[in-house]
Amino acid sequence: MFSFLKILVDNVKKGPSTDPYPFGPTFEPSALRGKIKFNQDACLLCNTCVHVCAGGAIRIEENKEKTGKDFIVWHNTCTFCGLCEHYCPTKAIKLTNDYHMAHSQQEKYTYVEKGFVKYATCPNCQKKMDPVVPELLNLAYVEVNSSIKEMSALCPSCRQIKNAKLLKGDK
Repeated sequence: MFSFLKILVDNVKKGPSTDPYPFGPTFEPSALRGKIKFNQDACLLCNTCVHVCAGGAIRIEENKEKTGKDFIVWHNTCTFCGLCEHYCPTKAIKLTNDYHMAHSQQEKYTYVEKGFVKYATCPNCQKKMDPVVPELLNLAYVEVNSSIKEMSALCPSCRQIKNAKLLKGDK
């Protein structure tokens, strides 16, 4: 009995041996996978993240006005596996070190990360299309010149017609 009291007194003198979280700072590993951060300017709406998401937490759907697509991550179903970040070709998705995701039960179905990717408009036919972002062009080409930028702004149909004319020698 007295040995227990001695241990208790020693532990009180030493103080707590755990991190003071949530009342003070705590250790955060540098490779911690936390909340998702979405860069809508780099997203090309390829849906790769939707297909590789282990928890089915990511959705990309057209908005009501049909001006673009909404990117939605449901934090309550995200498993923080990092597959979305790994497979995103333009690195539009990043897992941050932010692990602070406590929320009330009422927020269970509304605790989401949202983003919006606006459709691009073809300068020839005015057709709405998924954007071709500079990050993708930089991955595909060693040097992005004005000709590549001009072609990437066109919808697939207009691009095909322009390529056919270029092959024939027309401008």
